[in-house]
Amino acid sequence: MKQKTRKSAVRRFKITGSGKILRRVSFGRHLKRNKSASQKRGYRRHLVVTGKIARRVKRLMAIA
Repeated sequence: MKQKTRKSAVRRFKITGSGKILRRVSFGRHLKRNKSASQKRGYRRHLVVTGKIARRVKRLMAIA
């Protein structure tokens, strides 16, 4: 039987061409008035997911 992907994981993570998993930086959705400009710029970048969490995400996305 074919393994299904968890749609919640597909929406939250992105797989690069080389197979790395990217995620958004947390705390950047709202309440930005009391955050500095450099902090707000930092929320635009994506972070690489590593270790056990990366393996778990790959399993959720039916990659591993």
